Amino acid sequence: MSFGDASALLAKSCGAEIDANCRGVNFDANRMRECLSRNTDALSPQCRTDYLGALDAIQKRIAARITVANACTREIVKLCNGSTKETSKSVPCLVTMHGVSRYCLQAMDDAGYR
Repeated sequence: MSFGDASALLAKSCGAEIDANCRGVNFDANRMRECLSRNTDALSPQCRTDYLGALDAIQKRIAARITVANACTREIVKLCNGSTKETSKSVPCLVTMHGVSRYCLQAMDDAGYR
C-alpha cells in the first residue's frame, strides 16, 4: 500500500475520529497509533478495522525507504554520482540506470519508488 493509499484510507475511515480525538497530533504513524489506541472506545467500527493496517503500511514504507540507502550504496555512489545522505535525489537516476543490483531494485520496489 502506498503512502497516498494508506493516508487516504486513514482519512476516509478515521477522519472524524482523528479530528475529534487526535487534533494536534503530528501525522507520525507511531503517535497516531497511540492516539487512536487510547481512544478506541470513540472509534467507529470501520476506523477500528482500518487504522492499524494503514499505519502499518506507512511504517513499512518508511522502513523500506531507509533500506534503499543501504541496499543501493554502490549504485548511488558509482552509477549516479550521488550521496547516500541524500538518497531521494538519486532515486530518479537509479530507476533508469542499467546495472543496478537485484537487491537494490527490490529495495526500491518495497519503498514504492518503482
